[in-house]
Amino acid sequence: MAILPKHMTPLPNKLYLAEQVREMDRMAIEDYDIPGIDLMRKAGQVVFELIQQQYANDEIVVFCGAGNNAGDGYVIAKLAKQAGLKVNVYYLAQPEKLKGDAYTAYQDYIQSDGQVIPFSPNLNLTGCVVVDALLGTGLNRQVSGIYAEAIAEINKTSSAVISVDIPSGLNADTGGVMGCAVKAQWTVSFIGLKQGMFTGLAAEYCGEVIYSSLGIPDAIFQQQTCSSQLMQQPVIAKRHRCAHKGSQGHVLVIGGEAGFSGAIKLAAEAALRTGAGLVSVATRASHSAYINMLRPELMCHGVESKNDLMPLLNKATAVVIGPGLAQSAWAKELFQCVIDSEKPLIIDADGLNLLAKVPLHQDNWVLTPHPGEAARLIACSTEQIAKDRFFAVSQIQKKYGGVVVLKGAGTLINDADEMLVSTTGNPGMASGGMGDVLAGMIAGLVAQQMSLSLAAKTAVYLHGEAADLSAQQQGERGLLASDLMPFIRQLINR
Repeated sequence: MAILPKHMTPLPNKLYLAEQVREMDRMAIEDYDIPGIDLMRKAGQVVFELIQQQYANDEIVVFCGAGNNAGDGYVIAKLAKQAGLKVNVYYLAQPEKLKGDAYTAYQDYIQSDGQVIPFSPNLNLTGCVVVDALLGTGLNRQVSGIYAEAIAEINKTSSAVISVDIPSGLNADTGGVMGCAVKAQWTVSFIGLKQGMFTGLAAEYCGEVIYSSLGIPDAIFQQQTCSSQLMQQPVIAKRHRCAHKGSQGHVLVIGGEAGFSGAIKLAAEAALRTGAGLVSVATRASHSAYINMLRPELMCHGVESKNDLMPLLNKATAVVIGPGLAQSAWAKELFQCVIDSEKPLIIDADGLNLLAKVPLHQDNWVLTPHPGEAARLIACSTEQIAKDRFFAVSQIQKKYGGVVVLKGAGTLINDADEMLVSTTGNPGMASGGMGDVLAGMIAGLVAQQMSLSLAAKTAVYLHGEAADLSAQQQGERGLLASDLMPFIRQLINR
């Protein structure tokens, strides 16, 4: 994390829709008599401070579109000019046609002996800092034409790119890419953080996000209910000094069709590492005897029918079903038996695929789909899930109830009351078994008497943080799900 320039603050946890941020901007100007041009100049100053801090005396190239985003760009250009830096401003909308504060900012730049150049492709953008002030949060259609050409030009450069408020082409509410979008190293966001900047494809485009409220009054924030929140590090109570294995819950993990024993072992071990007192495995008899060879603390049982399962199910405090389950007649029988119980459930993998075929609404479960499973749950394409992950997770929650964890970059957690966005995790988690570990972690926490919602939030945060710690030691590529186990234990005891 960079040391923040003086006008920037650590990221708040509250996220907003673009419309809400525009309303806060309006309130500052109209209800609190803060001139819009003052807010614009302060925004430009914040970006320029970042440039000075990170890139010293590099040439500044500013791409300006239309509207207030362009106005911010002209403020930045003026400040760079006054600092004696070489400045090139490329415009895509005739600056003489700008309105209000944006036009004032343009005039200020021109009066400082600044010059503007109409954009054309094939620019030389080496050895400079590129400022993206093309499109703001009001974008509501696919980027095309000259704007698409400018974004392609920016994305070709190896120079540093700083986006003003949001990368041009990224949807502020969903995080979807509107045809194309600028890939920035830094995004400087103002007034309120936009929820679309923290999930899904946004991770590829925003770079490091830094923030300034521009000093608007706290009372303005108090009049807006945030649309979602960034997850904060969970606080986990210390274990009672008189704890014993019976008081820490009993997790039952069900799955592991022939050829898929690894998934269920990962889930079961993760439940143990998260602190469950006892963990039983219900799996195919053909391999039940050797699943615990490397983890003898697991109690493994060969289960071939619901009659075999019921004694185990009756003892369980929390149940995971899905890792390595497949969709055979055996899987369907066990799945139906579990669904009919009133136990707290964590449903993952093929458990979700079976649920999608016979949709039910219950509040005693946590569903943990990746985008493909999410698409099956609400009968759409994975592309539709990617376009608006917030909408997707809320639709799944409304249809199926309980708590829904939509995995991926910027994992989303949604229950009936709130939407949270994960702030931990890295691309090294794109490997088999990571979801099995998460399911086991959630169950381990539920077994220790956490609510379904709190267990899901805590497990998602620690799961990603464990992966981050492992990646810091040996890199992201080659990160295995089993590599998380020692870090899970470390973090759960923090």
